[in-house]
Amino acid sequence: MATEKVLITGAAGYIGSRLAARLAKHMPVIGVDIREPESPADNFEVCDIRDARLTEIVTKHAISHVVHLASVLESSGDEARDYDIDVNGTRNVVAACLQGGVKHLTVTSSGAAYGYHADNPNWIDEKDALRGNPEFAYSKHKAMVENYLAEVREQHPQLQQLILRPGTVLGAETRNQITNLFDKSMLLGISGSDSPFVFIWDEDVLDIIEKGIRESKSGIYNLAGDGALSIHEIAKRLNKRVISIPAGLLKLALTIGKALGLTRYSPQQINFLRYRPVLSNRRLKEEFGYTPQLTSSEVFQLFVENRLKQERPQV
Repeated sequence: MATEKVLITGAAGYIGSRLAARLAKHMPVIGVDIREPESPADNFEVCDIRDARLTEIVTKHAISHVVHLASVLESSGDEARDYDIDVNGTRNVVAACLQGGVKHLTVTSSGAAYGYHADNPNWIDEKDALRGNPEFAYSKHKAMVENYLAEVREQHPQLQQLILRPGTVLGAETRNQITNLFDKSMLLGISGSDSPFVFIWDEDVLDIIEKGIRESKSGIYNLAGDGALSIHEIAKRLNKRVISIPAGLLKLALTIGKALGLTRYSPQQINFLRYRPVLSNRRLKEEFGYTPQLTSSEVFQLFVENRLKQERPQV
């Protein structure tokens, strides 16, 4: 890998900054983001992924591998803006790769691209359809991005693609919109639904991306530890209660609350809890050649134990 050079978008983020630090020990790494990292580095450039200047950066540094992590993880309330970043931003990243002669592109998509549907398989395989929900901008945009990337694979096979679809990424100190749900005094459940979660350890995600770069792996892979945890199992480990509400009643409450401006959630979004996609990791283990170090249960336990340490009063 001595002649390989890697560019990471979203390099100031949680995963991006850690990936950049890890890879920089073995190969040249250029990071780009709309904000500077906490520890400024010479190998970092402030650049929006929608900016045409991205092609200049790729070409100037003779980049061979791009890891595209930049994404809108939580809705801003402005879907046009979020679409522009997620979908058009990815198009600009691909254009920079093609114009700059990049050999290999890694894109972190999401299990959300499959969508939250009543007829989802019990365990979703990479060959199952991507049906991102129109009411979830994040889910819809991820499916749109992947459909675009499929077109690119047909038209430009010289650009190898590694597409990763993580479940909920979790580590000892993770903070995101999913962990915010776990911080509530009580957890919300939908009557008759287990609302299963699959987790992938953040260290496993870093290992997988690094392996993909080192070995120039291509293909599409779900990222999840073995097994899944129901909302009731999660609540038990957090020592919290689950308030199970019938879907119809919750839908009515959200309809009224949305109309009165009391909530930003729409009634359709109950499917986020009701029909969570449960990702199979069979292809990750058998075809990509990586077995996650922690199961879904183990990584969640790691997260819980770290929370308990933080809450414990200092002596």
